[in-house]
Amino acid sequence: MCYNLKQKYISALKRARRNKSEEDIVYFAQKILEEQQRENESESYHQVSGFLHPKLIAYTNEKPFEPRLLNWGLIPHWVKTEKDAKNICNKTINARGETIFEKPSFRDSAKYKRCVIPIDGFYEHHHFNGNKYPYYVCHKQTEPLNLAGLWSEWTNKDTGEVINSCSIITTKANLLMAKIHNNPKLSEARMPVIFPECKEDEWLNLTDPKKLKQLMIPFNDAELKAHTVQKLSGKDALGDVAEASDEFNYFLL
Repeated sequence: MCYNLKQKYISALKRARRNKSEEDIVYFAQKILEEQQRENESESYHQVSGFLHPKLIAYTNEKPFEPRLLNWGLIPHWVKTEKDAKNICNKTINARGETIFEKPSFRDSAKYKRCVIPIDGFYEHHHFNGNKYPYYVCHKQTEPLNLAGLWSEWTNKDTGEVINSCSIITTKANLLMAKIHNNPKLSEARMPVIFPECKEDEWLNLTDPKKLKQLMIPFNDAELKAHTVQKLSGKDALGDVAEASDEFNYFLL
């Protein structure tokens, strides 16, 4: 699964730098910062939960190299009321890749609205002797991890406000994540779909469901590293601070 992540502002703009001038980057950066400030959002997240529905920097199939902000927790376009929107976005933080073309909440976005969400890393819990220990997972070379996502535009009919939102797609875990994500209540270990850089554009540009499904596979575990960190919630949690992803060894306590 993927419910907690780290996304630094600078890392998330790396994709834009591939095809845009520095002048464009400055413009996009200012635009994003202004929107974040208007809504009291942070420009970077060191450890944030999807259930808080933060605004994540993402790249959509409509404008593949222009960063935009999407609320984490997808609201399908057909949702009727604000109450229903608040309810469903808690259930759409993640989307199982195997069923996105069938599930009503995701199938329209899977066909027409896909996105890439660049993050620095994500957090996952490991179960051991009746306790949970959070791990931080990131690229071995500290490169951004480009996650597969779906997005949607929903209009609040009462206020006219348009909310752009997203969901992170998951797949079966690779060997590393299978060891970490061992929740005994789940039937299998999961992980977010992570793209090598060469596959990002395919995800955004392809339209054939069969070819898109072929992209939703476990990332090479040899390119990832992981370590335990302090608690993500509760009285001992550090919260959304830079130290949240620092290594913490429970077995030395």
